[in-house]
Amino acid sequence: MNDDVDLAALDFWARPPEDRLAAFARLRALGKPVFFKEQRIPFVRARRGFHALVRHADVVHASRNAKIFSSEPAATSPEPPAWIVLLLGRPMVNMDDPRHARLRRIVARAFTPRRLSQIDEHIAKTAATIVDDVIGGGSGDFVADVAARLPIKVICAMMGVPEHHHVKVAACVDAMTEYSGVRGDVARLRTLRLLAGNLKAIVALHRLVARLGRERRRSPGDDLISALVNADVDGERLSVRELGAFFDLLLVAGNETTRNTIAHGLKLFTDHPDQRALLLADYDRRIAGAIEEIVRYVSPIIQFQRTLTCDYEMNGQSYRKGDKVVLFYLAANRDEEVFADPDTFDITRTPNPHVGFGGPGPHLCLGAHLARRELTAIFRELFTRLPGIRASGEPELLLSNFDNGIKRLPYNT
Repeated sequence: MNDDVDLAALDFWARPPEDRLAAFARLRALGKPVFFKEQRIPFVRARRGFHALVRHADVVHASRNAKIFSSEPAATSPEPPAWIVLLLGRPMVNMDDPRHARLRRIVARAFTPRRLSQIDEHIAKTAATIVDDVIGGGSGDFVADVAARLPIKVICAMMGVPEHHHVKVAACVDAMTEYSGVRGDVARLRTLRLLAGNLKAIVALHRLVARLGRERRRSPGDDLISALVNADVDGERLSVRELGAFFDLLLVAGNETTRNTIAHGLKLFTDHPDQRALLLADYDRRIAGAIEEIVRYVSPIIQFQRTLTCDYEMNGQSYRKGDKVVLFYLAANRDEEVFADPDTFDITRTPNPHVGFGGPGPHLCLGAHLARRELTAIFRELFTRLPGIRASGEPELLLSNFDNGIKRLPYNT
């Protein structure tokens, strides 16, 4: 592989998106995963490096075989030190069965048909209010005015977080995702600052949700925190620490995935007016396919890592117990062997077996259905009430190898 492609280096992730996609295409063409060495990050456990899984078949195989490709000790990187796990708990994304299955059962039981119906009503009202504000005079930044507002409001309302805490929660999520898994040759002082800000935000959120959890155990309400801390599945319920870890996951995974997809979606429909016209010609019939294609095309979460639990061979490549592999969803979703014309944005694409919500298996995104509900509601409000809304410039992208985020996107109506 050319020396100019180093997926462990910050410089690679600062490149334009088209350059990165071209590099992934070259990696796929090699036919087997490439190993990338990693540099030392202060106060983070040293790692030898990782094998990059960039082919759709490899990502799907690793996702389905969770006993071999483990999410423990961490699916995210850098891996949190042991004292962080002891202090703040381990989120579901960093767990394997049976612990992962237990927590997933508890969380799933909280999403009853009645609660989902309430969520749908709240999503519709929130989307309408956001577009009301845009009509009343937005700031000109689509992320601030629309994309960042919907998911955080929906999640906070679901959890029962009081309105006066929403701004604080949003600020903490931004601080948590600023670091976003960047590793390698980032400057030492900047790394330390970002890690400190990340930890401070996580602690603040845990303290908030722990306080709310204790309150809802004493006086349950009609919200998700009450349901989770009082749920009884096989004699178990979420502890306060588990609740904090779940809240972190819901905020980052549930918020960032939807936020990024909304922002990228406006840009895509601006750049592809034919696809916008096709969608609006029959919104109810085509919006489901449009959402899947946006998620495939942009891959809002770029990657997760896995750790080999035993020696194993896949696609002619031998792995040793303890090896790290990184599942690059962004690369798998452009695999020419699976998707015809993968660089074409086509809302009628079928089939569309993308891995934008994670690969098939036990870690398929628990909040995918919620994200689809939110995206359906906000695009309906935007395109029916503001038919002239367009991105008016290029997005300012988040520098990250984990979160395919847009920090700012100019727009006009």
